[in-house]
Amino acid sequence: MSKILTDASQTDTRYVERTLAGAEYFEYITAVESDRRARAAFQDLVARIVPPGAALFDFGAGAGIDARFFAERGFTVEAYDSDPRMRDFFALYCSDLLESGRVVLDASSYREFVTSRPAMRGRRFDLVICNFAPLNLIDDLEELFAKFAALTAPDGRILASILNPYFIDDLKSKSWWRRAPRLWRRGHYFLPGPQAPHHRRRVGNFAALSAPHFRLARAFPGSSSGGVLARLQYFTCRYLFLLFEKTAARNKSDIKCAG
Repeated sequence: MSKILTDASQTDTRYVERTLAGAEYFEYITAVESDRRARAAFQDLVARIVPPGAALFDFGAGAGIDARFFAERGFTVEAYDSDPRMRDFFALYCSDLLESGRVVLDASSYREFVTSRPAMRGRRFDLVICNFAPLNLIDDLEELFAKFAALTAPDGRILASILNPYFIDDLKSKSWWRRAPRLWRRGHYFLPGPQAPHHRRRVGNFAALSAPHFRLARAFPGSSSGGVLARLQYFTCRYLFLLFEKTAARNKSDIKCAG
């Protein structure tokens, strides 16, 4: 999902063509070692959260890498991405899985998705997955969390990869420190581009916006190199993984930290 979605859920066309999508995105995201480690950590955590054969909803599915990975391992997968360029590549990359019905791809607009669309398979999902920070592209997260609540089972959960607002490489930048007061005061700030316009949000901001439908159960460091002290991993990872549980659900997560 390479588009920034505004409060009116319209694409800001000033930035769309500047972001990588489709084949270019696939080549980039699979070439960088740190991204491969982050994806592997996310996929491993999913497998530890839900049982084999669980129903997954892949929001911001991008090129279809996670959808293929989980479908090939027996999970039921429905996927959504707002970017037509991503969906076109997804359709090619997962063509065999789409033809067999092991993966379903939703091609609706974002406005259609959040306002009216039921689950395509007629069942609620055990887990919504959002890998590589699609939630950082969304302005109105309260609306989106409400949609996730409608899509998920009574004990359904969300596992979301987000951009770490305190990533150590970012802290070296003067621009981060100029924006830091807004992050601390408001819980978020917006970076307009040019390559990837998005919101930077504190973990607490995500937690607040997920209510009343979900509560933040746990945050995990996305990936780290060996030898880093556990308490420092939250600064050395570009991504954090947030696990949300439905507010009414009684089941508690007992998952070890993914590394």
